[in-house]
Amino acid sequence: MHAIVIERPGDADVLRWTEVQDPEPRPGEVLVDVVASAVNRADILQRQGFYDPPPGASPYPGLECSGRVAALGEGVDGVRVGDEVCALLTGGGYAERVAVPVDQLLGVPEGVSLVEAAGLPEVACTIEANVFMLGQLRPGETFLVHGGASGIGTMAIQLAREHGAQVLCTAGTAEKLQRCRELGADVAINYREEDFVARVKAETDGRGADVILDNMGGSYLPRNVNALAVGGRLLVIGLQGGRKGELDLGKLLAKRGAVYAGSLRARPPKEKAQIVAAVAEHVWPAIVSGAVRPIIDRRIAMRDAAQAHRVVEDSAHVGKVLLLAADDAGR
Repeated sequence: MHAIVIERPGDADVLRWTEVQDPEPRPGEVLVDVVASAVNRADILQRQGFYDPPPGASPYPGLECSGRVAALGEGVDGVRVGDEVCALLTGGGYAERVAVPVDQLLGVPEGVSLVEAAGLPEVACTIEANVFMLGQLRPGETFLVHGGASGIGTMAIQLAREHGAQVLCTAGTAEKLQRCRELGADVAINYREEDFVARVKAETDGRGADVILDNMGGSYLPRNVNALAVGGRLLVIGLQGGRKGELDLGKLLAKRGAVYAGSLRARPPKEKAQIVAAVAEHVWPAIVSGAVRPIIDRRIAMRDAAQAHRVVEDSAHVGKVLLLAADDAGR
């Protein structure tokens, strides 16, 4: 098969479409013929040498894919060769085939194409695990997501809105702010021009946000704590603004707040299976009904993954950037 190989840590030009050995499904796994994958920030970090795959994982980037089941490993049932699926991966999505634990497979939701489904597993599982399972967002609460026009952001806005929360988001251009409003954001804040803390307080009569989903990390930590409501929960899922930030514990204590930080990739298979099952139960029905939909910015041939990485690094997108394993897939 062919896969995108990272020749050495570096810029996007180190990505090469190369012939490699086919994977073999282990017990409890299935082999998927990949139709499409999607670009995530974690892939860029891996390419730069800052985010190595967990032990035993595929060395190729790609944390999600869609495709068709090609073979079954020992002990697998409930899935048939030829089934159309999408999958949460520990790596290996930038390839023509990938082996994946059967418990990390999801059916393709009705009304979503097989190609579009490639952009669902990582965002849906990240949001379900953080906003709902850990953050316990409740109807009527206020939810703030940073990077509202990103893949995570566009899905988080829709799911929080569907859940009955007041939804606020940040983004950096007028076009992106408008797209966020169209997806259901009640308030869209230009972080380049406004103090998001002041705006959150103004929009909530001084209360603040009950749940904040943050992709920035260190640089936003003090302001996120300031923006929390009493009993608020801050969920850090990215470090685009750095690894370190100042945490005022006195302020956090006064607010009886909580700060959580966590990734999805390195979780044990059992935890991932639980998250995937929760997504199938809670997220997929909203997609099937049409209330929530994947937001796809563009589709790029997988062999041109370097181009796709540049788009995401430049934040020149709204929603997901997909990679097509075959140049004509989904066209």
